[in-house]
Amino acid sequence: MAKYSDIKGFTVQTLSTDTVASQAAGGAWASGGALNTARREIASAKNGTQSATRMFTGYLQPGAVTNINESYNGTAYTEDADLNTARYEASGSGTSPAALCFGGYTTTGVANTESWNGSSWTEVNDLNQARFGMGDAGTSTSTLAFGGYNGPTRYANTETWDGTSWTEGNDLNSVKRFPGGAGANAEAVLAFGGNNPGGNLTETESYNGTSWTEVNNLNTARFGAGSFGIYTSAILAGGSEGPNQMTQTESWDGTNWTEVSDLATANTQQGEAGSSAAGLVSGGVNPSTVVAITEEWTAPSDFNQIQEGQLYFNSTTNTFKETILDTPGGTWSSGGTLGTGRESWAGTGGTRDATITFGGYIGSGNSTANTETYDGSSWTEVANLNTARSSLGATKNGSQTAIIGIAGGANPGSAIVESWNGSSWTEVADVNTARYYIMGSGTSTAGLAFGGGPNKAETESWDGSSWTEVSDLNTGRGYGASAGTQTAAIAMGGNDNSANRAYTEIWDGSSWTEVSDLNAARYGVGGSGTSTDGLCFGAHPGGTPPGTQTEHWNGTSWTEINDLSTARGYTSGTGATSSAAICLSGTPSSNYQISEEFTATLGNKTITAS
Repeated sequence: MAKYSDIKGFTVQTLSTDTVASQAAGGAWASGGALNTARREIASAKNGTQSATRMFTGYLQPGAVTNINESYNGTAYTEDADLNTARYEASGSGTSPAALCFGGYTTTGVANTESWNGSSWTEVNDLNQARFGMGDAGTSTSTLAFGGYNGPTRYANTETWDGTSWTEGNDLNSVKRFPGGAGANAEAVLAFGGNNPGGNLTETESYNGTSWTEVNNLNTARFGAGSFGIYTSAILAGGSEGPNQMTQTESWDGTNWTEVSDLATANTQQGEAGSSAAGLVSGGVNPSTVVAITEEWTAPSDFNQIQEGQLYFNSTTNTFKETILDTPGGTWSSGGTLGTGRESWAGTGGTRDATITFGGYIGSGNSTANTETYDGSSWTEVANLNTARSSLGATKNGSQTAIIGIAGGANPGSAIVESWNGSSWTEVADVNTARYYIMGSGTSTAGLAFGGGPNKAETESWDGSSWTEVSDLNTGRGYGASAGTQTAAIAMGGNDNSANRAYTEIWDGSSWTEVSDLNAARYGVGGSGTSTDGLCFGAHPGGTPPGTQTEHWNGTSWTEINDLSTARGYTSGTGATSSAAICLSGTPSSNYQISEEFTATLGNKTITAS
């Protein structure tokens, strides 16, 4: 008997907009009413709303400090009574009818605090520590001031305002100036970003009314950004990463930061107010010109949650959509730091959050036998290889508890093979052809080893006990990246002793086929994924510094996607998937211990008839 669904078909959900990961992910910026007086380094009534807030003080162009006070009604700014003390880099809190301005710079850092009652400013009790460039959050009767600086001194100081006076509390975990801040009151605050003598920060700290706790970092280091919201739901927009202003916006969901829609104009040192659902930034500077612009952030109150595998019809665009992991849209972020820095193809296998690395070159002519495992946040040293060596290959789809380390060593390389069982290494049958900078794929019982230096094309198949020679690569080379299984592998890039290559070859279980080249010829690269969905990342182009290039293979062609944050060559990566990969170690020496994690988010793909 025929099934009902075979006769009648099935219903596809109809939506007027695409699905999104969160309310903030559906948000966007739009132009709002401009300030009457362009200025930067503005204080604001941060707990005001998008339709009722206040911007005060700031720095004019050319070089003048101001005590201007303007209120916003959702459409336009109106000048109200000025503050008693002109200043810039001051901080603010409260709402349009009940605001607080504190600290700032005149000809030096000041501790002055002023309170707004809806018609005028009154001087009240000063901060305990004079400073400017502080983070801020809260109301006119419950405010937190944190960080800042005065002259060359950066501060971690935290002070709480109770409506009458300031009280010193527990310091931030690190000194910082121009951090972002979010919070409904002084008892629950988020501090993020900023700058200290070591550079721009990604650090995020959460305050519970008593002490600060470090939580997950921003994706992009910056200072002087606009920020608003509460400690469980905040928005950070713009800022500076050095000499340049930024447009990047990030959303905090109480656990993690996620990049969302950018500002229309790169900007920093703005005034700010509102919530993660509806906020604004006004004024600022871009790139050296003081501006009066306002941008308003609005996130939809009604949205459809994104879910992997979802099918729907978008009635606005008249298209069918499928929700899938969008590897081309993926980004790199900081991962755990290895205990032993290394380069030269330390082998890896497993998934991003359960991987293993072993061997490698540690400088001064020395190789290491060190082995470390990764749990998604930190690396742990475990039992060493029996033979220290660099330039290894690995069965890239092996697991954290079952993987093969293949050949390696200095020119002309070794034939040594070792098997890892989750606790120790055991030497097993050697490969037939000794080599170094070898590539590998498969598992600990069904593996493939191919290529290598110097200029090797040999391919060998592993059945768990012995190696068998099979069909060679079309072009012998080492220093390449690899991914895949014993019967479906990919070899990417490399060097054949005469030049760097962009060659890509696919293994079908019996022979290699040349397919579309990488966009950039390179060697010393890392790889992950499968023969139909892979990543190639990093570069040692030869004669030039290591690179950040990342390319995605879709089974037909290569596309350049988001780069690594840190340039590196002689690197490696996990083999299991392209949507959740890890790149570790590599050159130059300052980067030996750094790892980065690649994450592809869910995306809505239009379904087209073929």
